Amino acid sequence: MKYLEGKVTLVTGATRGIGKGIAIGLGEAGATVYITGRRLDNISDANHNVSGSLRETQSAVEKVGGVCIPIQVDHSNDEQVRLLFERIQDEQKGKLDLLVNNAYSGVQALTDAQGQPFWDCEPSLWDACNNVGLRSHYVASVFAARIMSQYQQGLICTISSWGSMSYIFGTAYGSGKAACDRLAADMAVDLKPHNIASVSIWPGIVGTEHISRFADEMAQKKTTDQKNSLLSERYNWETPLLTGRVIAKLASDANVMHRTGHVQIVAELAQQYGIVDQDGNLPASLRSLRFLIPSALPGLRKYPWLIPDIKVPWSLLLIKALSSPQI
Repeated sequence: MKYLEGKVTLVTGATRGIGKGIAIGLGEAGATVYITGRRLDNISDANHNVSGSLRETQSAVEKVGGVCIPIQVDHSNDEQVRLLFERIQDEQKGKLDLLVNNAYSGVQALTDAQGQPFWDCEPSLWDACNNVGLRSHYVASVFAARIMSQYQQGLICTISSWGSMSYIFGTAYGSGKAACDRLAADMAVDLKPHNIASVSIWPGIVGTEHISRFADEMAQKKTTDQKNSLLSERYNWETPLLTGRVIAKLASDANVMHRTGHVQIVAELAQQYGIVDQDGNLPASLRSLRFLIPSALPGLRKYPWLIPDIKVPWSLLLIKALSSPQI
């Protein structure tokens, strides 16, 4: 169903991974999807052979019947970001319905720093994680809000993760994700009088190109580490498309203001909206007993139907069982 037909959307950092999945999900729903990234055309990553480009994402969006407009942007450059929103405003007669803050430049830096305490890493790791990935979200939101406030409507989704509550990829990463959640919450206060919603989005374990590569490495090592085996066995993975389908439905929700200022978990929204993943399945929420118990007791992963789908209250969230400084 094209329930976003006529809507103008922007996904930052959409050359691959979650950003690409979000763009496809919005295209499925009929939105006009602007996408940004540093690669217009495909160039394989010399270190890890992980490819991706704006042109590839554009092709994928058009394949599902969407309209996609790729714009090469370096989100560490405020002037390029300003010109991006100026172009959208000019081309769409001042209209922007949805911004998805997804751009992130810290993957390689985090990979290089894997397993090291923060003091053994260069201070520049902080900027690698949180310049494009936190500051860039704030900057994009500033320009988006200026457009949305003119129409007194809109939605800003900031992609975060459970790393805001538990150690996953290290100190710089976790601090940045906690700040993303706070950014979404505080923006919501300023935006609410203008009927603009702001939410933080938590996907689960998403089978992006980078995570898939890491899982393959773990499988080759035949790791016995219980935490890493969650990845190597691809247990309860989500595809990037699920986040896209959820955000598309969120953007069409007439009651979205009821959610503003809060963290929204992708699997829970999918369940509430009756959405399934690319393979037709619906992964469990990362705070569901159906997710948490098998993560602690791997023998139960083959029998998830035996575990009630009960959500752990935020105040008692035991995500620590999932975290690993080795990822």
